[in-house]
Amino acid sequence: MKHRLLAGLSLVAAVGISACSSSGSDGGSGAGGRTTIDVWLMRDSVSAAFQKEFEKGFEKAHPDIDVRVQIQEWDGIGEKVTAALASNDAPDVIETGNTQVAQFAASGGLLDLSDKVSELGGASWLKGLAEPGAYEGKQYGIPYYAANRVVIYRKDLFAKAGIDASKIRTRAQWIDATKKLDKGGQQGIYLPGQNWYTLSGFVWDEGGDLAAESGGSWHGTLDTPGALRAMAFYEKLQALGKGPKDSDEANPPQAEVMAKEQVAQIISTPGGANVVTQNAPALKGKLGFFPIPGKTADTPGAVFTGGSDLVIPVVSRHHDAAYTFVKELTGDAWQKKLAAAMSYVPNKTTLTAAVAGDPGASAMAVGAAQGHATPNTPGWAAVEAKNPIKDYMTAVLTGGDPAREAKKASDAITRAMKSGT
Repeated sequence: MKHRLLAGLSLVAAVGISACSSSGSDGGSGAGGRTTIDVWLMRDSVSAAFQKEFEKGFEKAHPDIDVRVQIQEWDGIGEKVTAALASNDAPDVIETGNTQVAQFAASGGLLDLSDKVSELGGASWLKGLAEPGAYEGKQYGIPYYAANRVVIYRKDLFAKAGIDASKIRTRAQWIDATKKLDKGGQQGIYLPGQNWYTLSGFVWDEGGDLAAESGGSWHGTLDTPGALRAMAFYEKLQALGKGPKDSDEANPPQAEVMAKEQVAQIISTPGGANVVTQNAPALKGKLGFFPIPGKTADTPGAVFTGGSDLVIPVVSRHHDAAYTFVKELTGDAWQKKLAAAMSYVPNKTTLTAAVAGDPGASAMAVGAAQGHATPNTPGWAAVEAKNPIKDYMTAVLTGGDPAREAKKASDAITRAMKSGT
């Protein structure tokens, strides 16, 4: 989910998984001939209880494999993975943010798993996880779990205004409802001016994108008609509250703002509701969720799909055992358990019933079907390092000419991607 600019690596080309064997690998066999594999999972991607349950279940089903899980921190993980892939001592499986896969794959350090897609049920993978897990036509990242934004709303304020949240299915209905909620000292919605992930969803709804490839090179596309329509809608929605025009949802933390003020809605992952109620216990039981509405009632709004993929380094000495681990953790049985334990969206569209009893995760799952990821190119990390999209949004919201500012932002995106490849 995090993005980092990574240095290029010069490694051997990825080899097919069938060409490698975990048996008899140097130094990797434990007592009784068991193969020991090292796995890097990210902080908070699994609970301690789920990790313990999975390891126990996995090793019972595969007594010849011993799993050693090491929890990693997101901060600085890009550089750490880069170093591991360039070494001869990388872990056997690595969890990586879905949009980081292209950066690592471009180095030549990841195993090509294209021949395993069918076996792993790739036909029903969430697009927002599967597409960024591929690079130049080959699949390197196997979808692990997803999370995306939904609308968190105050049930009591909606009821007082006579609004049924379940009937908000279109953008027009959303705007009408938000106008009714934006009165007196109450904000219809708290939407910071630089929430570019939310803007991205509106861009995709309009048939646009943040960048596109043409003639072998990438260029920014915020100045296209669809993207300009998306910014116009964002501006209209953002005006129905008092969100700052020059900062994002973390400055100040929007969940804390909702806890302190009369805010009817925020756009957040469902976990934001927990932060709200921690800061305002009186709101416990008063928060609800619905998917970000789309342009028409039959299709929910597009969302940025955050989440993780699992990858296998080329330099791992235990490809077969590593693949067995990946197959189990991303398989239907454990995906259902993971979704229930962590309120994640499972990696397949066929597994959404697993979160039916979780209101927040259910709303996420609806949106996940329309999930996208940032442009699938190693150069995108350089864009996020400076993020001209945020500056563009602030410029428009403070009175700048949308077309002129969009062209400036598109040119900045183009320059950044060229510098980052």
